[in-house]
Amino acid sequence: MTSQHTTPLRLAVITASVREGRFAPVVTDWITARAADHGRFTVDTVDLADHPLPLALPAVPPALDPDMERPAAMAGLTARLRDADAFIVVTPDYNRSFPASVKAAIDWHYTEWQRKAIGFVGYSGGSGGLLAIEQLRQVFNELHAHTVRDYIAFPRYYTLFEADGTLKEPKEPAEAARTMLDQLHWWASVLHDARRDRPFPGA
Repeated sequence: MTSQHTTPLRLAVITASVREGRFAPVVTDWITARAADHGRFTVDTVDLADHPLPLALPAVPPALDPDMERPAAMAGLTARLRDADAFIVVTPDYNRSFPASVKAAIDWHYTEWQRKAIGFVGYSGGSGGLLAIEQLRQVFNELHAHTVRDYIAFPRYYTLFEADGTLKEPKEPAEAARTMLDQLHWWASVLHDARRDRPFPGA
């Protein structure tokens, strides 16, 4: 039986896009507010644009050397990923896939994602970010993370938000966010206790 957590679990909301003129912060602010309203997480917003993410990786990948040396300026990002119990990745899709920035963040880390719950909020002109989300599910599965079933998608996002970042029709997205956050908290709670109480096979 999963214990009741008296201290809120730690949720990192990751802004995946780093491109100039990006819309991502608007979507991040929206889901961060929903997570705060949910009341069962301590929320940390992690903007990948604030962290150096070299595309050139060291010779030995983190899967084989989890203590590998990373750039000194990456230490803050690594600590925030390590301390999180769950993640929400806010992502567009570019050319039918996810941004290189989030793949670099994933590839520079390994155990930081392991045995943790991950949800997604997508936005784009056509699919609402679904193309990126479905590919990210495969990537995170390789890292022994659990992606929750429900997600939030904003197709034609530029028609859905007001200039001040509020949604024109907020009810259904808010309900979808509540469902995803409930699932995320359930899985994060179970996995938090499992990480504490049971060794992971092969670790």
